[in-house]
Amino acid sequence: MGMDRFTRAANIDGKEYAAELVQRIKADVETLKATTGAVPGLAVVLVGDDPASAIYVASKQRQTVAAGMTSFEYRLAAEASQDELLELVHRLNEDPEVYGILVQLPLPAHLDPHAVIQAINPDKDVDGFHVSNAGRLATGKPALVPCTPLGCMMLIKATLGESLSGLHAVIVGKSNIVGKPMAQMLMNAHCTVTVVHSQTRNAAELCRAADILVVAAGRAGLVRGDWIKPGAVVIDVGINRIQDGEKSRIVGDVAYGEAGHARAITPVPGGVGPMTIACLLSNTLTAFRRHHAMVATA
Repeated sequence: MGMDRFTRAANIDGKEYAAELVQRIKADVETLKATTGAVPGLAVVLVGDDPASAIYVASKQRQTVAAGMTSFEYRLAAEASQDELLELVHRLNEDPEVYGILVQLPLPAHLDPHAVIQAINPDKDVDGFHVSNAGRLATGKPALVPCTPLGCMMLIKATLGESLSGLHAVIVGKSNIVGKPMAQMLMNAHCTVTVVHSQTRNAAELCRAADILVVAAGRAGLVRGDWIKPGAVVIDVGINRIQDGEKSRIVGDVAYGEAGHARAITPVPGGVGPMTIACLLSNTLTAFRRHHAMVATA
């Protein structure tokens, strides 16, 4: 990657890329329907009546249908028991029309999300949170991977090309949902990977060495312009609501206005966010393909 100083970083348009991805998925679904006689089905489980979760689930349902897939929605009352939820998950594991299962988080406080996620058949775990999928990813085996880092990887390759071999990638944040799987994916792509977190002593210095900088720390404006190497590709996963006078606005973890010398950067909003649902559909399609490949060779 060149070290030229850019006067204005290119915007990585996640919204446009996500729309194109959904259209490609739709075309693949139509082709596979003709050859298998089946359609990918995605089941989304919502427990309780959290307004933000309800909006998100409705958006997932719309896009599932738009991609030519079957959408199944299951709603349980906020007071539903752990056993009721697990019984539903087991039922969906056995349902031949369901290829992907997603239990919307967060769950009500009396429910154990870890136990629920581990109850999902790993081959239907389109969120990619099951320990079997984490293990598969860590050992370089085919896995269903978490949607946000999958989307980040697609945007990185759309910007830099398919080969990332030898590039230095720095990830800020070590969560199980983004940081850790992102590190594994970039290592699998033959990058040299550094993970920066809250206890890292020289975070700015390490970030300045990055050809690819992925920031998922959950702190508004944490990464300043002087943390960014000229010509770096910056993927900002952060979604933070801050007060701006009487109004609030959404900002990322990167000080966007200071990143003009980067090669390219994802805006917030409109960068990584739109990719998440598109990648959920991509994972459902992957699960469908793998199931039918196994059936064909059985």
